[in-house]
Amino acid sequence: MTAAPITPHLDLPAFRRAVDARLERFLDHKARAAADHAMPAEILRTLRDFLLRGGKRLRPLLCACGWHAAGGGDEPDMLVGAAAALEMFHAFALIHDDVMDRSATRRGHPTVHHAISTAHHEHRGAATGEQLGASAAILIGDLALIWSDELLAAHLPPERVAAVRPFVDAMRTEVMYGQYLDLLTTGRPTSDIDTPLRVIRYKTAKYTVERPLHIGAALAGAGPAVLDACTAFALPLGEAFQLRDDILGVFGAPEQTGKPVLDDLRDGKHTVLVALALTRATPEQMTTLLSLLGTPDLDATDAARIRTVLDATGAHAETENMIRTRHREALTALDHAPFPRHVTAALRKIAHAATSRTT
Repeated sequence: MTAAPITPHLDLPAFRRAVDARLERFLDHKARAAADHAMPAEILRTLRDFLLRGGKRLRPLLCACGWHAAGGGDEPDMLVGAAAALEMFHAFALIHDDVMDRSATRRGHPTVHHAISTAHHEHRGAATGEQLGASAAILIGDLALIWSDELLAAHLPPERVAAVRPFVDAMRTEVMYGQYLDLLTTGRPTSDIDTPLRVIRYKTAKYTVERPLHIGAALAGAGPAVLDACTAFALPLGEAFQLRDDILGVFGAPEQTGKPVLDDLRDGKHTVLVALALTRATPEQMTTLLSLLGTPDLDATDAARIRTVLDATGAHAETENMIRTRHREALTALDHAPFPRHVTAALRKIAHAATSRTT
């Protein structure tokens, strides 16, 4: 059966523009307040550049879908504010993640810590500049976390705050646990597949898909049936989303992904892709993987050797198969979800974009 066209009141591109406009107004207000108190303009300028120069806005869009899935009408101001809060929280998470991963680029531009380090390199020297960049990025990320709370509460009546707070708190806790598990396993790749799947569940599937849907649905007064249906769709899709990200981190094109293609290999990320390869590797292939993964000065030639093993062991193909399987699970969940047809159609489009993306 052909999905019904998305009705005008669920216009996701327009909702994205509304979220971006809310973020711009909020940052403009903060910039004026900072100027009044002679605060350093670099903080606001850096955060603004990072927040508004790109990004999929997936979490705000899913928040809107959750609202409509629960029968919400035209998007009220409070929904836009909640969605903007999710994007501000995401900025916090990315800024800190880049510090932990020592990443130089994000979305095709310098990461926050790298940009600040470069700006102060000439006057402070390399080592001091790097320390300043990392420290400043932590503070700017913290500021984004604080401001995400301001955005959330600014237009919500107390009863709506009470409705969404459990889901916001759960999301924040889950992503911290997932990030910590990721840190523990980075640089120590093994054939254990369960651990990277657990990292994916908490760092991506719940944080990226499930909780934004829950938050939007809770704002609209969703009951257990709608919330459970959100979860049934979200978890397999979120896992597929991260599995695609893992593939792009090794096989992607930097000009499309906006990130270096060597970082995950240099860090020795313990991904499902790598775990599958280690499970299936011959002794010679195992030696190649274990001697090269996690090498800080890994070059393009060594990366090509790793990719050859990932292909030869079937790890790459099996990860693609896992993505397809989870994509089908998410779509099957939609077939049974008590959502309006235009919401189901929107979520199908999001599921396709999330699993077939090249960025």
